Amino acid sequence: MSKTDVSGLSQLGRQVDAPTSPETAVLERVPNTNAGTDYVVRFTAPEFTSLCPMTGQPDFAHIVIDYIPGDFLVESKSLKLFMTSFRNHGSFHEDCSIYIAKRLVDLLDPKWLRIGAYWYPRGGIPIDVFWQTGEVPKGVWLPDQGVPTYRGRG
Repeated sequence: MSKTDVSGLSQLGRQVDAPTSPETAVLERVPNTNAGTDYVVRFTAPEFTSLCPMTGQPDFAHIVIDYIPGDFLVESKSLKLFMTSFRNHGSFHEDCSIYIAKRLVDLLDPKWLRIGAYWYPRGGIPIDVFWQTGEVPKGVWLPDQGVPTYRGRG
């Protein structure tokens, strides 16, 4: 098994403050030691929060990110801090969801990436946002995201 070079990371193994905004959050990457193999990496954030830009009220989502890495993997602590940076950030559901995906694409240049953002209802309407970079490469097993559609309370 190859050892991953983590020498350039600024957050892993250190105590760092939570970023004050998504724009200032530092996303970091590490080399993919399995770059010749197509496989899916999944991150699930079942308690993602941001703020409504109009009311300042909290919005909650269950976010699932799947990607097929190329030469790089996202470093998970930096991703956690990036996701946390939305807690005091006002933005519409669609903007948060697409911004997360595009920041990861810009950082990683993955072979493929998708995001499923399942937002909990506000005003009685759940908003789900889905985006992906293109077709899934052939031969890759891609499981369902496993988040049921909203069915209400009864």
